[in-house]
Amino acid sequence: MEDLIIIEEYIQHSNIEPQFIALLEENDLIHPKEIENRRYLHPNELDDLECYARLHYDLSINIEGIDVIRNLLDRINALQDEMRDLRNRLQLWE
Repeated sequence: MEDLIIIEEYIQHSNIEPQFIALLEENDLIHPKEIENRRYLHPNELDDLECYARLHYDLSINIEGIDVIRNLLDRINALQDEMRDLRNRLQLWE
């Protein structure tokens, strides 16, 4: 089995609320897996989960706000990738 993170253990160690995890999942911000009645999170999503928790608990941003922030960051990253690609293509013509 992959190195999956057991959500219940993560909740205990990080002191976040189980309802927060449920809301993130309902809003398609994280994608837990269920295996043998235990819920797991892929390690690739851990950074996102920690970012969402900081936004929510430290800055009091609600789930809808977190979703907007995530969408904006995704758009920024896509634009940066496009700009990098265009610069590389431009260098071919110089």
